[in-house]
Amino acid sequence: MDSPQSSAEGPNTQHIAARQVAVLLPLPLPPYDYRVPDGLALTPGDLVEVPFGRRSAIGVVWGDAAGGIAEARLRDVSGRVQAPPLPEVSLRFVRWVADYTLHSAGAVLKMVVSVPDALKAPKPTVAYTQGTLPSDFRVTPARARVLAIAAEGPPRAAIELAREAAAGPSVVRGLVTMGALLPVTLAVEPAPPLPDADTPGPTLSPEQAAAAQALEARVQAGGFSVTVLDGVPGAGKTEIYFQAIARALGAGRQALVLLPEIALSVQWLQRFRERFGAPPTVWHSNLTQAERRANWRAVALGRARVVVGARSALFLPFPDLGLLVVDEEHDAAFKQEEGVVYNARDMAVVRAQLGRIPIALVSATPSLETVINVRAGRYQALHLPDRHLRARMPEISIVDMRQDRLPAGRWLAPALARTLKETLAAGQQAMLFLNRRGYAPLTLCRACGHRLRCPQCTAWLVEHRRQARLQCHHCGYAAGLPELCPGCGVAGRFAACGPGVERLAEEAVALLPGVRHVIAASDTVETPRAAEELVRRIEDHEIDLVIGTQIVAKGYHFPLLTLVGVVDADLGLSGGDLRAAERTYQLLYQVAGRAGRADQPGRVLLQTYMPEHPVMKALASGDRERFLDAEADARRQAGMPPFGRLVALIVSGTHEAEVDNAARVLARAAPRTSGIEVFGPAPAPLALLRGRHRRRLLMKTPKDVAPQPLIRQWLGAARVSERIRVQIDVDPYSFL
Repeated sequence: MDSPQSSAEGPNTQHIAARQVAVLLPLPLPPYDYRVPDGLALTPGDLVEVPFGRRSAIGVVWGDAAGGIAEARLRDVSGRVQAPPLPEVSLRFVRWVADYTLHSAGAVLKMVVSVPDALKAPKPTVAYTQGTLPSDFRVTPARARVLAIAAEGPPRAAIELAREAAAGPSVVRGLVTMGALLPVTLAVEPAPPLPDADTPGPTLSPEQAAAAQALEARVQAGGFSVTVLDGVPGAGKTEIYFQAIARALGAGRQALVLLPEIALSVQWLQRFRERFGAPPTVWHSNLTQAERRANWRAVALGRARVVVGARSALFLPFPDLGLLVVDEEHDAAFKQEEGVVYNARDMAVVRAQLGRIPIALVSATPSLETVINVRAGRYQALHLPDRHLRARMPEISIVDMRQDRLPAGRWLAPALARTLKETLAAGQQAMLFLNRRGYAPLTLCRACGHRLRCPQCTAWLVEHRRQARLQCHHCGYAAGLPELCPGCGVAGRFAACGPGVERLAEEAVALLPGVRHVIAASDTVETPRAAEELVRRIEDHEIDLVIGTQIVAKGYHFPLLTLVGVVDADLGLSGGDLRAAERTYQLLYQVAGRAGRADQPGRVLLQTYMPEHPVMKALASGDRERFLDAEADARRQAGMPPFGRLVALIVSGTHEAEVDNAARVLARAAPRTSGIEVFGPAPAPLALLRGRHRRRLLMKTPKDVAPQPLIRQWLGAARVSERIRVQIDVDPYSFL
């Protein structure tokens, strides 16, 4: 990723004296020129309403008009909207992200002003305060209670007065009619609870205290810096950056924490509330529209002091951000694959540099890109090698599935089954990990071999037996199991192939009759409330066995959980994914870290058919650095990231022949510069996705060559049908 300083400057932020301005709309379009009416003074960042076609739209003043349009053809700005102007750093961030990702600035702006309702002032509400009693006023107990409450504190809404006084709404209406209560118009803009920076945190170990002091010092000093907080699972990394958040709050600044799965981070939110005496302001897709509106305005007005959110929270218009934290910085969930394609971790570093603030990248398994930046001296590192309170890291054992053979129709190796029985018999908890949702990943006909696949994607339909449906995990298509095979017309010959978590649960119940178990997957834990209930049941030991996918690998702390069994640890190592080995190591190390986090030692068993693979050896030996060295050497020799640059072009359309033709046109127009390699076109691994045929081209450049100008030149030289979509993915993370 380029340094932010190499990008074009942001929009002009000086006061605009001209009577024409450029307005950027949250659409994939360039800025449009508008005339400024007399008496209206505008500055870049002001949110304004403008006519756009036959409707009105809200955009941001981007700078001086480009000119070249006759005065008579210009339309007037309708007016400024009653929302805080976007900070200057937000405007520069929009420009930087657009230039880097090769998307329009308007498309990036849409992520900043993602809640249109928040751009308008809240509707005023009517509240009531004490008035003057008429001479013929007759006191009743209900009236007396209402008037007593109205005499205390701020004005209250009628329904609130009635509720607090235990009176009927008609009592309040009567008092208003006779003038005993006076209406007051209020603009409702509630402030979120304020976290208390002075609330003392837990006692830290000497190693934790030293790391916390170093991070606090960087917050106190201000200016741009990148600190990598690298520590084993359970080392107390969260408490360390909580100290830095407290320092930012003490200085009157805002703080932002990005989490990969904020909707499922129940324990994190609970720890924050305990540490600071109030919840943070949250930002994720499960919020209601009213919550999104209130939280966006709270951020923009500077009232939200600490925000925790998913990747989109990075684009909120913070007026005074003083600290940025990316927790689980290695996680693939930080890469957005739709719309504006970007990596939130990388863009967070850019946002910190543009705002001249410190950023902390936190992980027990930092990405290779981050490790190389530390080794090169671009990032500073704080390392925590031990768990808090000297809890021991779990013992990781390899179960060689070539030796410990499975009985027919079983997926738990005998060694894992024995250890599972022993663990639960001792009153402890266990986790079985398999990164496959549903009952089985494939359903086929025993009569003819026909495989049930998604009609809209190049993907097999996954059986979800509990819901009695087949589902595509890429587009969401769902259907019941057909009575007859579509291939041969024979009935009753379908067979489930391979295990999913539901099938694993079925086997566990057969092995351990009556075991209290739960399936934890993204389709069974879909909301924060469901996640909260899951965590409560496990913490209260209402559950003995957790059977889960990757959602259970992230940050959970269950003191009684001492065994983790990984079924099909090789899943993810196959295929041509550049980061397959690195991601598998990270995922397995993270899930292994759920075991033995308190007084009782933990054990981890990895079922694998490839015990000689470097990932398995690194996990068993605990030699992470050797594994990273080998990964770095392989990438360096191939010129792959982080030692080279990649840009993917994904060509898609509804007609396969048109897509193939467009891909060939792009291939013929590809750059022929020395040192630049272009691969493809080739069918994407998901050659059909949501009804669209897909082809991929991949450009590789040396590390010191910026690919964006080459891509612009390339696309400008190729004539592609308007029916074809060409998506650009700078720094691709997934190759599907």
